Amino acid sequence: MANQPIFILPEGTERYSKRDALRMNITAAKVLAGIVRTTLGPKGMDKMLVNSLGDVTVTNDGATIMSEMDIAQPAARMLVETAKKQEEIVGDGTTSVVVIAGELLSKAEELLDDGIATSVVVKGFRNATEKAVELLQGIAIDADDKETLKKVAVTAMSGKGSDYAKEHLADLVVEAALRIEEDGKSDIENINIQRVSGDSVEDSFLAEGIVIDKAPLSKAMPKDIKNAKIAIMKYPIELKDINTDAKIDITSPDQFEMFLKNEEQMIRDLVDKVVDSGANVLFCQKGIDDMAEHYLKKAGIMTFKRVKKSDMERIAKATGAKLVTDIEDLSEDKLGSAGHVYLDKLFDHELTFIEECENPKASSIVLRGSTRYVTEQISRAIDDALGVVAATIEEGKVLIGGGACEIDLVKQLRDYGETVNGREQLAILKYAEALEVIPRTLVENAGLDTINLIADLKAAHEESNLIGINVFTGEVVDMKEAGVIEPLRVKIQALQSAGAASEMILRIDDMIAARNALNSTGPDESGNDASGMPPMPGMGGGMPPMM
Repeated sequence: MANQPIFILPEGTERYSKRDALRMNITAAKVLAGIVRTTLGPKGMDKMLVNSLGDVTVTNDGATIMSEMDIAQPAARMLVETAKKQEEIVGDGTTSVVVIAGELLSKAEELLDDGIATSVVVKGFRNATEKAVELLQGIAIDADDKETLKKVAVTAMSGKGSDYAKEHLADLVVEAALRIEEDGKSDIENINIQRVSGDSVEDSFLAEGIVIDKAPLSKAMPKDIKNAKIAIMKYPIELKDINTDAKIDITSPDQFEMFLKNEEQMIRDLVDKVVDSGANVLFCQKGIDDMAEHYLKKAGIMTFKRVKKSDMERIAKATGAKLVTDIEDLSEDKLGSAGHVYLDKLFDHELTFIEECENPKASSIVLRGSTRYVTEQISRAIDDALGVVAATIEEGKVLIGGGACEIDLVKQLRDYGETVNGREQLAILKYAEALEVIPRTLVENAGLDTINLIADLKAAHEESNLIGINVFTGEVVDMKEAGVIEPLRVKIQALQSAGAASEMILRIDDMIAARNALNSTGPDESGNDASGMPPMPGMGGGMPPMM
């Protein structure tokens, strides 16, 4: 019994230890970074994603690519979650996060191969990230005018399918963001994008108020109301379902007729409460009975049912209406107002416009495009632009783009690294080297001479930190004059997220998973399992004997 091995994990468990686990995770991160890297910058390429239902998505938006891909490898999934969080917080920079994290892990692998301890690498990367954030804040410039916001929006949309109309779209984005600004902040959730296929992108416009993708319940209802008094309710105007245990005894036709009249009276009472409030436009988040629809139509009330929660919130922001959850609470002081509510048809799309609102804090962009694929792609570009403009309004600081701030960071981080003693210095220098991946990728994706352009860029930064790469002309130029500007918050968040993700992956020295988690379908034709990694020899289920 003394030599009998002891198994503490169930049969079929996969275990990858120490360097094997680390290499597997680093390789997965580098593969994911390689997938999205070609989409970076104004000259980035697109990806075509086809889901299990055959729906096609064509995009170079990093967040969309990673959310649509079915990624099985756990470390790669962690990177995807990091990118999604970047999108949620600042609205852009998802591709940069993954590319930088992949490059950091690649440089970390070189250090580990040279015998540097993982803890030293992690500490060096963490200190370098903190220093990089401090340096970025030092080189940031003020963004206090509308023209700067427009340049930020144009930079965010460059290379995302909207280049031929980005000036016009940037104007719409900036105007929409400034319109809803409150206390120095713009909540872009209060801006919705209505996509309408037909006509060209240049025909897109910013509505005067809110646009919802709904038509009134009945064609006989009013379609155009001036001086609208708007009620928004989260209460159904219909009869409640009778309890399944309830029993109704009807013994004569008179009783049945009385029962129907009572039901009708209950519906009329609900409608009367709407009429008595003075509302002539009603948006209901719940259902509306056919009989209630009839009485609302007779009362001349423009009525909508099953309105989305997000639309209800925007209507409240734009018109000042208060959401009513109990019809008994509906009164004149809960109503919102708008100068004009009307139904309009754009091609085969019926939209309801709520306009002439007093100081609206919500707005809508009506996006036109020749096909559904065009409008979807440009909608994603506008989402990114809205995110960066909102971040700039709140932060009030921007950075010079085109690889300028990254090269400046590389230079200053190397100077900082020389002041640090011990092996941690090597990690800081590798971190600085890793940041070159952004300008290098911009050049590679543009099909330009990487070695010479990066060398020219470094040389130019001895004179000015505003010099970046114009990927359209293949020259190093003053990016401030060229109008290539990025928000400070997006860049800081990208560095912090990439640093945190790489640190998290580097600290993993053991992977223990049920076989179904990493190898649910068995090896494919190339011999790799479902995680995309080759099977590791000698790593079957069970722990080694405990002596």
